[in-house]
Amino acid sequence: MPTETIAIAATFMRGGTSKGLFFLPTDLPAEPAARDALLLRAIGSPDPYARHIDGLGGATSSTSKVVLVQRSARPGCDVDYLFGQVAIDQPLIDWSGSCGNLAAAVGPFALHAGLVDGAPADGLATVRIWQANLGQRIVAHVPMQGGQVRELGDFVLDGVPFAAAEIRLDFLDPAGGGGLPLLPTGRVQDVLPVPGLGPVPATLVNSGNATVIVPAASLGLAGTELPAQLNTDAALLARCEAVRAQGAVVMGLAATPAQATRERPATPKLALVGAPADYVASDGRAVAAGQMDVLVRMVSMGQFHHALPGTGAIALASAAALPGTLLAPWSGEGTGLRMGHPSGCIETEAEAAQDADGAWRIRRVSVSRSARRLMTGQVWVPR
Repeated sequence: MPTETIAIAATFMRGGTSKGLFFLPTDLPAEPAARDALLLRAIGSPDPYARHIDGLGGATSSTSKVVLVQRSARPGCDVDYLFGQVAIDQPLIDWSGSCGNLAAAVGPFALHAGLVDGAPADGLATVRIWQANLGQRIVAHVPMQGGQVRELGDFVLDGVPFAAAEIRLDFLDPAGGGGLPLLPTGRVQDVLPVPGLGPVPATLVNSGNATVIVPAASLGLAGTELPAQLNTDAALLARCEAVRAQGAVVMGLAATPAQATRERPATPKLALVGAPADYVASDGRAVAAGQMDVLVRMVSMGQFHHALPGTGAIALASAAALPGTLLAPWSGEGTGLRMGHPSGCIETEAEAAQDADGAWRIRRVSVSRSARRLMTGQVWVPR
């Protein structure tokens, strides 16, 4: 009699303020539907109780993720990185976007798995990553010590309770993923006709992930509120989804808002922004207005994020680098942008330039994250 469960090699990793299951594609079924069914069961989705009790997911958008990493056949790249956002209460894996936080764990995973040749024993290993969902390049600078990835250090990342070694990520030409231009409508500002809300001003940008940026005030918020409060307001979450879904239609990512909600829950993301202000972070620390250039609260998979998605940070930094966007008035000095989120602050650096025809291009967005292996072994999945 065949065994009731099968064992699949997997590594559980934290990357930035997210964590997920990492796999080698050769350990998974080649057929996409069979692969997705196995990954859903490993995470524990769909779970109508929203707890992921019978799987390794964490029942939040930050912890319900899968990553596939393999050697790359693409010139100038070491590994290919494919990301899946796993829905919690639906049998769905959204492969339409990327995860900037888990991108920090791709380099360490690849080094641990022996997928990168020529890494130094000490210093920084340069891992050149092809982001397969969006067709973009990421360069990770991973600290090494004694021939191993150095995970411990004194770098503090707001949203992560313990210090770790810093990993610098350079997202090269992060705009234009999925064939959508940096400014999908060709405008730096749009007005979204949202049923029940009326006209909502927005900047629609496609960098890192497609993102809808609106003033927090347009949804009746100050921008200092915390997820613990926001995620209990079902009416507010419904309004946020209406804005996000309408943005998806205007960006050309869905034919109707209903299709966006049903088929693209992960992208576009929704960012609510506002002027700097004092607030108390989720861990009780006071965050001063002077520590940030802009306030940000982001919605991911229908819930307010506990910190800031990495790709959201890329999108916001890109928008701030462009004249005339909703973020332009709050852009930081030089190329930097400091964003105040529910867990603290994050700083990014963006380099923008105009082509000969006047079109804007984002050459690079850089951000520091950290990553760590949490477990390596086998995940047991029912047949």
